[in-house]
Amino acid sequence: MSAREEIREYVLKTPPGGIRRYDHDALCDLLGVEDRSRVIFEQGVGREAIVRVYPSNPLTDMRPVRPDDLRMDADGCVRIGAYFDDEPLPFRLFDPDTGNAQRGAVFGTTGAGKSRLVQAILAACKQNNIIVHLADLKHGQSVPEAKGQTATHVTAQYDTILMLRGLVAEAERRMTAYGALGRSGFVIGDPDPLMYGIIDEANRLLEKGAPFRAEAATLIKELGRTGRSVGVGIIIAAQAGDLAELGGSDTLRAMLKEGEVILLRWSSSMMRQLVQDGLLAKGEALQPIPKTIGRVRRVRRYDAPAAQSANKANSQGMLYHLTGGRPASMARTYMVGSTAPTPGFDPVILDLYGPTAPPGEPIDLARYVTVKEAEKGMRPRAGALPTTAPTLPDPDPAEAPQTPQGPPTIARRILALLPPDGMSVPDLLEALNADGRGTRPVRRGTLLTTLSTMRDRGQVARPDETGLVRPLPADQLV
Repeated sequence: MSAREEIREYVLKTPPGGIRRYDHDALCDLLGVEDRSRVIFEQGVGREAIVRVYPSNPLTDMRPVRPDDLRMDADGCVRIGAYFDDEPLPFRLFDPDTGNAQRGAVFGTTGAGKSRLVQAILAACKQNNIIVHLADLKHGQSVPEAKGQTATHVTAQYDTILMLRGLVAEAERRMTAYGALGRSGFVIGDPDPLMYGIIDEANRLLEKGAPFRAEAATLIKELGRTGRSVGVGIIIAAQAGDLAELGGSDTLRAMLKEGEVILLRWSSSMMRQLVQDGLLAKGEALQPIPKTIGRVRRVRRYDAPAAQSANKANSQGMLYHLTGGRPASMARTYMVGSTAPTPGFDPVILDLYGPTAPPGEPIDLARYVTVKEAEKGMRPRAGALPTTAPTLPDPDPAEAPQTPQGPPTIARRILALLPPDGMSVPDLLEALNADGRGTRPVRRGTLLTTLSTMRDRGQVARPDETGLVRPLPADQLV
């Protein structure tokens, strides 16, 4: 008899709206099954639910990931695993219908398989010529094979902030350029490539007490809000008891509702938070993911022989794709890398990346060190900070090289218009709309956002008591 024929299936009628409370242990006891992982509950359509009892956990033996799994299809998806019924598990990297990059998050406890999943996503990005700027905040140990496989690779929190500033600046550059072209969406390779910022162990950056928590949350939220429409996406992988630990739940709630959210082994508080924040629909019931697969330990009589589990496999990689088409169906990632620890870089993972150089150029981290930070001696680990403050772009439009993306950026136009003694924001807005160098009017909100970015780069000073915005010489500290 085949394993398929041994599966027991029960179709249940549920109350209107589906199952709102679900006790998996009680269900297993009712069915007389000690190995909880063999019983799969899935809410169906309307008032129907299905319970399947497998002869062994259907996700125990997962095949290795293959390069063709990581090739992006016409829907912008790669395949990172499979559901318990062998249906492939998609992960979207690009939405061709809207032209959007994705916002994604991978949550799970220690040892749940986050880093292996991140390795698969990184390899998929490289294979599909997607530029990746990576932060590995476990001192580079979380995804060590990724070193040299991404355009930017940082391991320190301050470097990660500089990287995020660079990503936000790139998104703003694209917004300005596309606006000048009259384009409302992103097209891969015309003229810019798809790009991602990926942060592994993001909880270290966003947890309470982290030195750059507030700015990190703001930058990630900004990328999630505006970067996706210009092909600059953001993905985080984190350990967290609930979303409030990650810079505040409101920071991530809107970002994740329409993104790619993967939940591996979780805590009960995380589950409550996901339901409260609407990332999991009310009435959905998720089967717990145990740390090990096999029979549960029972209380036994004194001197009775201990029952040995026939299967002690780790559940690493078992997950729920909360924003996918089957949010309450258990799945598992394909096997990524060697099954046992290796003394150095894992050769299986290196083969998955391939021998070619990664696409894109690294972010010049020193460019995004503010002048105040430079004055304090702060500098990126990944590169030497110049002895002077960041160099200003040439304010002379005659000497500014024109790019194929269209007219000069708003920032360059501001530097060309600002006199040494400064200009008020209303006058600057009027001058921008009268200089004849833009294809559409500049709005006040756009101007204020651009000035904020220029202040971070040390290009302009904050308005003084007179309300004037002044340009900063390259050697002036603020």
